[in-house]
Amino acid sequence: MSKRIVINCWGSHGDLLPYVGLALALKANGHAPVVATPAIYREEVERAGVEYAHVGPDLDPNDKTLYDRVMDQARGGEVIVRELLMPKLEETYSELTAVATEADLIVGHPLTVSVPLVAERANRPWVSTVLAPMLFFSATDLTVLPQAPMLRHAAKLGSWAARSVVRFAHRMTKDWFEPVHRLRTKLGLLPAGHPMFEGMFSPRLTLALFSRLLGEPQPDWPPQVRTTGFVFYNGPDAALSPELEEFLAAGPAPVVFTLGTSAVGAAGRFYQESAAAAARLGVRAVLLIGAFEQNRPAEPSRDVLVVERAPHQLLFPRASAIVIHGGIGTTGQALRSGRPVLVAPHGHDQFDNAQRITKLGVARTLHPKRYGAPLVARELARLLSDDYRARAETVAAIVRAEGGAAAAADALEHFIA
Repeated sequence: MSKRIVINCWGSHGDLLPYVGLALALKANGHAPVVATPAIYREEVERAGVEYAHVGPDLDPNDKTLYDRVMDQARGGEVIVRELLMPKLEETYSELTAVATEADLIVGHPLTVSVPLVAERANRPWVSTVLAPMLFFSATDLTVLPQAPMLRHAAKLGSWAARSVVRFAHRMTKDWFEPVHRLRTKLGLLPAGHPMFEGMFSPRLTLALFSRLLGEPQPDWPPQVRTTGFVFYNGPDAALSPELEEFLAAGPAPVVFTLGTSAVGAAGRFYQESAAAAARLGVRAVLLIGAFEQNRPAEPSRDVLVVERAPHQLLFPRASAIVIHGGIGTTGQALRSGRPVLVAPHGHDQFDNAQRITKLGVARTLHPKRYGAPLVARELARLLSDDYRARAETVAAIVRAEGGAAAAADALEHFIA
């Protein structure tokens, strides 16, 4: 029987596209999914043929100062929660309540903290999702915290040290979510756990929307987790521009440099150094600079093509190597492409994702503060070796075979049944 399934997501395109892909898989199975998300994504959701509903907080893509604050390595997470999410919490709760009135199921994103409240108050079933393994904050598979990346080595000291790191992260972020606890009390709901830790997870089902290659289930994960694989989606009319097609056909496969749709607004000298590294190495390059003219190198050579954006699933497989920021959406597309990867993580889950794909043998990691043309050229020279290419192709075959969208839709159907 067809079910109305409300999917509430929030964030960058990396936080939107997997849920549109999930909605399309559910729709193909005869269900009526609704993607509830900020207004800037309405056109994209509806163009995919999926019902849209507005649930904020809304985002202003023209706020140039926001990118630097959100991508700050030490404080970016706090900015997102305290400055963007919490001030609009009650408004968001009301919007989602209205959307979910006739829902058979609510699916939540890691940052849609009103989902459990709406589900409990309306007595609706809900499912949580996790996009990146970092958010399980496991002591047996220790997360790399962007605020203190070196703490990842604590596991070498024993399980007590790893558990201490998890407790540190819990304490450090607890006050960020105080408005959630106040709203629960106001609504007459029982107290619940930390919304970024134990309180994030549905008691009945959590979907881990990433490949098992990035993180196997751990003893301290919630027992109701099902790992599905990445859910990919790039749009109904995804295509490379004629200019890009012409460039790709005119010579050897280029190195592709991209900072996704969030870090691209806080790029610093990333693209200038990238163009210089490509020239130093003697390779062609494609730079995806977003809608930010300050990212455009002053005088790129004819071997460097500068474009605002391009569908990753179409461009990445035609690269020789890929340089990314390590956001989970871009990381998934890079793994799927079968090309070696250089990661320059900026914040959030990116340091953790970088470590995981480096461990897989398909990537190398370079901190943005060390991102300069000579070092980038040396790292790329290593990545272009046969060993990295062979391993990347092996990993890509596994990622492609996982069928994350179908697996996630199947898990939700079983849950409803």
